[in-house]
Amino acid sequence: MSAPAAAPATRDRNILYAAAFLRALAVGMIGVLLGIYLPALKLGPAATGAIVSAGLAGGALSTLLATLAGDRAGRKRVLVLLALLGAGGGAVVAFGSSALLVGAAAFLGMVNGMGRDRGASLVLDQAILPATAPDSERTRIFAWYNVLQDIGHAAGGLLAGVPALFRRFGGLGELPSLRVAVGVYAGLVLLTVVLYAFLSPAIEAPPAARAAPLSPATRRTLAKISALFALDSLGGGFMTTALLSYFFYARFGVSEAVIGPLFAAARVMNAVSHLGAAWLARRIGLVNTMVFTHVPSSLLLVTVAYAPSFWVAALLFVLREGLVEMDVPTRQSYVMAVVRPEERTFASGVTSLVRVGAWAVAPGFAGLFMKGLSLTTPLLVGSGLKVVYDALLWLAFRRLRPPEETQAPAEAGTTGSRS
Repeated sequence: MSAPAAAPATRDRNILYAAAFLRALAVGMIGVLLGIYLPALKLGPAATGAIVSAGLAGGALSTLLATLAGDRAGRKRVLVLLALLGAGGGAVVAFGSSALLVGAAAFLGMVNGMGRDRGASLVLDQAILPATAPDSERTRIFAWYNVLQDIGHAAGGLLAGVPALFRRFGGLGELPSLRVAVGVYAGLVLLTVVLYAFLSPAIEAPPAARAAPLSPATRRTLAKISALFALDSLGGGFMTTALLSYFFYARFGVSEAVIGPLFAAARVMNAVSHLGAAWLARRIGLVNTMVFTHVPSSLLLVTVAYAPSFWVAALLFVLREGLVEMDVPTRQSYVMAVVRPEERTFASGVTSLVRVGAWAVAPGFAGLFMKGLSLTTPLLVGSGLKVVYDALLWLAFRRLRPPEETQAPAEAGTTGSRS
């Protein structure tokens, strides 16, 4: 990367980092709060699951639109629009009461009950970031991106405890305190609009890339990997942050003042694991890192389902979170590495879309399972699906390596920079 190009590239990367942190702060907060706020509105497990699904379905639709039109409409313009919709939808959720209104607002505002920022904005971030660094630094760039997100997720989990402070020091009742907290979520999303205003024109896709067809090799790769990511996300949709929050709340009787710090600790473990993932990937490869850290995390979640007390469950859950996210920066880096630069927005969008779409399907069923079977059923189903995904991923992609794992060091550091 030349010196003149390095300055705007670094600035744009830092802006995306800051905006991702704020989004993660908001998502980490709402992921915990939804599992407590919606029951406070007198909505049961089935309605809670349906509203979480509605928010994720809105995220899936926005991801589709960003995939198909993000480069043509302008990446900066789309990022601003997504932030405005997210803030508006969050504000309506904060002050709505009926399941229909809250569900519609969650859909339009892409309110993410997963507790992890995996929406349409991430599609554009993933397409932009590889061009700000050489191939040899790509996984590290994604690792730090995810570290900042998980720090935001952790702080968001702590912010989910503010309703207790509003009740204690502000004299608010339970429901008003939760409404104010959801309003804070909407305000955090709105702040990202200010950051996006400073992005440079260099983030936009060049005209030639906007009309570039996918190569046959990319089509085959995306078809296989998207099917596998859908399976993984279907499993993840059975254990969103909102539903796990509800699990701890209903199973052990703990409040948001306890659940919030628990998820904050989990996000800290996620953040540390991302840097570990970048280190490990340099030694054993991206695919091996994705698979061999993911399987143990699924098995740990099964132990959470049968833990005899909250504190045992909390310890096992935090240990699980130290492994479960190690596949995130490696997965993002891998997908961007095995497609051509002009195909990155589409590849990012398709792989994100199938993930968000699968997430949107599962919570509604998880809510029904919790109501009709047991609170632990979604954890067991989700863990099983993830183990199957890991086995299939390793079998399908262990021989398809990214450039930095096949090139000499001098060559691997030259192909990712901006023109």
